[in-house]
Amino acid sequence: MAGNIYSKPVLFTIVSAIVILIGTAVTMFIPMLTPQMHPRLENLKPFTPLQLAGRDIYQREGCNNCHTQTVRPLKTEVMRYGEYSKAGEFYYDRPFLWGSKRTGPDLARIGGKYPDAWHYRHFEDPRSLFPQSNMPSYGWLKERLIDPEEVRRHMDVLNLPYTEEEIENLRGKTEMDALIAYIQSIGTAVKRRPVVKKAVVREVELKNPLAGDPRAIARGRDIFMEHCAMCHGDDAKGDIGPSLVDDVFFYVEGDLPDDDYFEVINNGTFEGMVEEGRTAKGGMPPFGEELGKDEIWSVISYIRSLKEEGR
Repeated sequence: MAGNIYSKPVLFTIVSAIVILIGTAVTMFIPMLTPQMHPRLENLKPFTPLQLAGRDIYQREGCNNCHTQTVRPLKTEVMRYGEYSKAGEFYYDRPFLWGSKRTGPDLARIGGKYPDAWHYRHFEDPRSLFPQSNMPSYGWLKERLIDPEEVRRHMDVLNLPYTEEEIENLRGKTEMDALIAYIQSIGTAVKRRPVVKKAVVREVELKNPLAGDPRAIARGRDIFMEHCAMCHGDDAKGDIGPSLVDDVFFYVEGDLPDDDYFEVINNGTFEGMVEEGRTAKGGMPPFGEELGKDEIWSVISYIRSLKEEGR
């Protein structure tokens, strides 16, 4: 039989195709239907109606053509964007929006990184925050209202849970509101780990070595204008972020030492973060991987100089 089949090419082709198809089904398709191939992270929540509406707008405007939503498990990517992506993060994503091109930065860890006010300004005028950005302006989204019934149909098709109250709450919401709600949900199922540079763990326990240094203050001003002014204002008196020249730190009256400033700039803030018994609301990204310790100390020296001027 074995010898005969080799002399019959048509039969051999048919048998080979059947064997390959069976092997493919056993090794690929059947496992894909098992629950363990579709994990869901414990902290992952289904999209709300507003978030789903924003996701639809994200797709409609082609945001995934310029932004990816997946961090590969490579040291350089993890250092730049945050914790690498997990399969269980995308349980509710249909379709996946991983993308394949980074004309703009990856967004897999964008949720909660900045406050809503930052995103409203960024979408309305990207160049107000990043002068070199080639991202289109989306201010017109503020003029377009969401259709609650259309969102309801999308929720039903994707079998996502919602309440009638949630659908009713969509009335009066704009596409800008929805897009920002979606952006703020991306990647939040994975807890953000603070950036801690081993080289500065003991250093932050000390006083600012550059305090009062005129050159450090001048350098700190340049760094502040490049990285901080967009949120705290050119005069550091507050805008999207809080004022840095008053006597309030994390919404509590009374300033804190320089080492606490260092830790906040280095690690950023996240909702529920506690510093010296004070709770942060989050929204400040970490700068520990962008700025060296002397650069951070220089920024603190500059902030202190502004506080002195205001007294």
